[in-house]
Amino acid sequence: MSIETTRQQRGDYIARSEITPREVFEHRRRLVQMAGFGAAGALLGAASLARAETSPGDPQAQKLVALTNPAYRLSDALTPYQDITTYNNFYEFGTDKADPAKHAGTLHTRPWQVSIEGECHNPKTYAIDDLLKLAPLEERIYRMRCVEGWSMVIPWIGFPLAEIIKRAQPTGSAKYVQFISLADPKQMPGLAEPIINWPYSEGLRMDEAMNPLTLLTLGLYGQVLPNQNGAPVRIEVPWKYGFKSAKSLVKIRFVDKQPQTSWNTYAPQEYGFYSNVNPQVDHPRWSQATERRIGDGGFFTPKRPTLMFNGYAEQVASLYQGMDLHQFF
Repeated sequence: MSIETTRQQRGDYIARSEITPREVFEHRRRLVQMAGFGAAGALLGAASLARAETSPGDPQAQKLVALTNPAYRLSDALTPYQDITTYNNFYEFGTDKADPAKHAGTLHTRPWQVSIEGECHNPKTYAIDDLLKLAPLEERIYRMRCVEGWSMVIPWIGFPLAEIIKRAQPTGSAKYVQFISLADPKQMPGLAEPIINWPYSEGLRMDEAMNPLTLLTLGLYGQVLPNQNGAPVRIEVPWKYGFKSAKSLVKIRFVDKQPQTSWNTYAPQEYGFYSNVNPQVDHPRWSQATERRIGDGGFFTPKRPTLMFNGYAEQVASLYQGMDLHQFF
């Protein structure tokens, strides 16, 4: 049986995972904690618990020293560390939102190398510890919006991807940057499922990659990235849907043509190459006009309107001037 045939037979499997209601996940995690409460007490307990799970992080994790960049602060409340690290999309470890936290302990992040290659004058391979020293680390508070309708506010740590790009010295032929994730079946049990063509691939136009918002990300909440959040290095592109931010990177390539990307290849009618957060362009199976902020107090909290470009229009709208964003979604 071919991979394509398997995909067709399993196509609804991914859809179910992508739209798993937050309340179902919360029910699994907090059922024991709520046992014995009355209905009103249970709801109050859930909201209180969400507020209490602020950000101690993992006491065993390596700390990262980074100064908060005041240009990238938000008035929004931060999403609790517990939610950030237990409610994830990382299909290399499973399609359920809880799977990455359960299974990503098999990922070995030392030693680790990231290869810079393709249309550039200065290709190079960086060890992860060299990346940590390459540029001053800064903490940036970014909104993150996922295509399924949920969002978070995360204090990422990293430095602009432009620092890597400048060192690589792309040739005049380099129009796009492609990101390739690790694909190791021994470490990543989700690779046994032919969900997409592994390894995971994403891409940005060169001007998008050079935008100061695009972050080569090495940590969150003052620590190295947890495995389930894309350790040891990932991309964060805050004005795009979360799947554009490739995790566990092993290659960054400069290419002359728009690269194939995993979800656009899998379902081009649902996942465009650009994938900008745009409340005016619905996903074929659900609206993108509103979102549920994880940690806001439970599923009875009203949804909030989705912001154009996830609230970063001032910084990035000029990149798409003159483009039909319904066509180039």
